[in-house]
Amino acid sequence: MTYGEKLLHYKKIIDAGLDEYTRFPPKRQDRLFGAMRYSLMAGGKRIRPILTLEFARLCGGAENTAVPAACAIEMMHTFSLIHDDLPCMDNDDMRRGRKSCHRQFDESTALLAGDALEMYPFQILTDSISHGVSAENTLKMVRLLAEYAGHMGMIGGQQIDIQFEGVCSEEKELTEMYRLKTSRLLQAAACMGCLSAGAGEDKIGIAFEYGDKLGLAFQITDDILDVCGDSQELGKPVGSDMENNKKTFVSLLGIKAAKERAKQLTQQALDLAEGFTDCGFLKELTLELLNRNK
Repeated sequence: MTYGEKLLHYKKIIDAGLDEYTRFPPKRQDRLFGAMRYSLMAGGKRIRPILTLEFARLCGGAENTAVPAACAIEMMHTFSLIHDDLPCMDNDDMRRGRKSCHRQFDESTALLAGDALEMYPFQILTDSISHGVSAENTLKMVRLLAEYAGHMGMIGGQQIDIQFEGVCSEEKELTEMYRLKTSRLLQAAACMGCLSAGAGEDKIGIAFEYGDKLGLAFQITDDILDVCGDSQELGKPVGSDMENNKKTFVSLLGIKAAKERAKQLTQQALDLAEGFTDCGFLKELTLELLNRNK
C-alpha cells in the first residue's frame, strides 16, 4: 500500500470501531449519546489511534488486537477537545470544521459528553483481552492511559497552560507544559500499540521517546498555525492564543525560531523511528505533521 492508501485504511478501521462502540440502544440519555457521537465522529486527523495501530504493526501485532486501544485513545483525545472549547476554557465556537459541542447542544450536555468520553476508554480497553492481548498488558494500558491523560499528564498540562496565561514563562517551563499537555497522549498512543502487540521494553522505550519528540513538534506547529494558518483549513478559529494571552513558542521565540525548533524535534522523532524495521509509513506521517496546514 502507498502511504495515502495505508492512512485511509487505518482511518476506516478506526471510524468503524468508534461507530460500533457508540451505537447505544435508545435511552433517556439519548441527548448525551448524540453529543458524544457528534464530536467523536466529526473526523479529524486521527493521529493518535493511527499511531496505536502502526506501532502495533511495527511490533508484529495483528491490526485487530490494537483496535480497542486505538478507539480508547481517540475518545480520550475527543474528551479533551470538547472541554477545551467550553466557555470556561478557550470558549471556541468551531471544532473540526463545524460547531463545537457546546454550541451544537448546550454547555451542560457538552460537559457531560466530555466526562463520558473520558470514562468510556477504560471500559473499552478491557476488550483488549478478547482481542488477544494478555491480561497483564491490558492492565498496563489502563494504568498508562490513566496516568498520561490525568493530573500527571494531559490534564495537568492544561492546568499549567491556564496558569501561564499572561505570564512570561521560560522556554524550559513551556517545553514541560507541552510535554504534559500534548506529548503524553501521543506517547500513550504509541506505547499502547506496542503493548497490544506484546512488545518488549526496548521497543516501548523507543515509542515513548518518539511520542515525546513528536508531541513537542506537533504543539509548536500548532502555535505557528494559530498565527499563520487559515481558519477554514484548520476548522477552528485562529489567533485564540493571542486573544487568551497564552504564551507559546511563537510569542517566546518568534516564527522563524519556532519553525526551526519544530524541524529539529521532527528530525529527532525520525531518527527514533529508525529503531523499527519497515518504518517508512511512520516517517512519512511524522513529516506530514510538521508540514501540515491544519
